[in-house]
Amino acid sequence: MNTEMESKSLVLYDRDIREPLFDYLEERFGKTRMFEEKIIGRSRADIIMLTERQLIGLEIKSDADTYERLKRQIRDYNKYCDVNYVVVGKSHEKHVEEHIPSWWGIIVVEAEGKEMVINEKKAASENPKMKRELQITLLWRPELQKILALNHLPAYKQKSKKFVHQKLMEKLDWDRLKHQMCEELFERDYTLWDEELEKYREAEKRHGKLAARRT
Repeated sequence: MNTEMESKSLVLYDRDIREPLFDYLEERFGKTRMFEEKIIGRSRADIIMLTERQLIGLEIKSDADTYERLKRQIRDYNKYCDVNYVVVGKSHEKHVEEHIPSWWGIIVVEAEGKEMVINEKKAASENPKMKRELQITLLWRPELQKILALNHLPAYKQKSKKFVHQKLMEKLDWDRLKHQMCEELFERDYTLWDEELEKYREAEKRHGKLAARRT
């Protein structure tokens, strides 16, 4: 079998796709920050990419993946992200469009010899189902406090996060608030983000052990 035939039959896994995908996204979009394995609704997003004005969801379906959970994942991405893409291995290219909404984009990743080739098969358009009241929940309390202070609003220290979310959306124009949200997410201490992710993973392990004891 020649090299060309071998490259066509090469199965790409999630781990093969991520690094070249990050390089592609950074080259294309410029200033970005990546959130991996972020819990949104009932799903865990593969990647939420932050730009200066948008949150972009990217769900990876490698050659080894199925569409089993995609319907639920789409519902959750749609609630939180401004724009969404499904990133697929070559084996999914022909049929993936049947499984996604019309406004989702498609990025195809394939191996050609020793090179990874990434192409946008279908451009994404603005997500009409994004819910502002959910997107703002991605901010941590200290980030909310900074936005309140920046806009000369009360600190509301004795109030719930939900109350603060509502006040910010009432008092500020959404475009202005969105820009400030993105700035705060760019400035986030990612060591704390790693700690939050680790806490989630530990909680999942404990939950699994508890469920095992009950069965």
